[in-house]
Amino acid sequence: MAARMQLQGRTAIITGAASGIGRAVAQSLARRGCHLALADVNEAGLEETARSCATGTRITYHRLDVGERQAIAAFPDVVRGAHERIDLLVNNAGVALGGTFEQVSEANFDWLFAINFFGVVRMTRAFLPMLKTSDDARIVNISSIFGIIAPPGQTAYSASKFAVRGFSEALRRELAETRIGVTVVHPGGVATSIARNARRSDSAASEDFAARLAEVEAKLKMPPTEAGETIVRGIEQRKPRVIVGNDAKFISMVERLAPVSYWKVLDRMR
Repeated sequence: MAARMQLQGRTAIITGAASGIGRAVAQSLARRGCHLALADVNEAGLEETARSCATGTRITYHRLDVGERQAIAAFPDVVRGAHERIDLLVNNAGVALGGTFEQVSEANFDWLFAINFFGVVRMTRAFLPMLKTSDDARIVNISSIFGIIAPPGQTAYSASKFAVRGFSEALRRELAETRIGVTVVHPGGVATSIARNARRSDSAASEDFAARLAEVEAKLKMPPTEAGETIVRGIEQRKPRVIVGNDAKFISMVERLAPVSYWKVLDRMR
């Protein structure tokens, strides 16, 4: 068994760090003595995260929209100016979109994919050269339980999270002979604001969207701090896959046992 990854003195980039899972991962890493480069579009939230992580390590925060190709291409130079090296890349930034496939416009589908999938790909491409200079590095990509099962009304979101999973698993094999590991994370119902901040399709009825939102939010129960600790422990243990939450573990087990008919099983258990 490989030795645990030692995080003290390492430097991590975390996208989507202004709140939720991103903030919790940042706090868990900071407690372990990790330097941080925090990125998000929400500058006020980033500042709050940075304050909450103040443990004597070097912490910088940067406005970054991972849906913007040029912004990502310029970001490595920004990080190099603030940190000597990068050992850990946590691709956490993500958005949600409500509506069935027929209700979701092509523009909205593309908007979600630009952030949830191509943001992960472009951040990985941008920082891979820096990660290769580390003696012990890791890429951590946040997928979702909806990267294992695919519910109706989540065609865009599920497609993006399945894509993150596939990208991560192939990349892990490609980097197997290097000093860079790859972890893919599948959180279940974590109490973040992603559902509340979901973009609604123009053609989705507002009352239907509100009802669906209430149903989803009722299932988001795990505190982000607990999710963050689970993820960071998985990083320390060099796990290739981290399932976050008992709900996600159960759903993942059902999918493995019934990969085609899992919805029939899950529907009976509602």
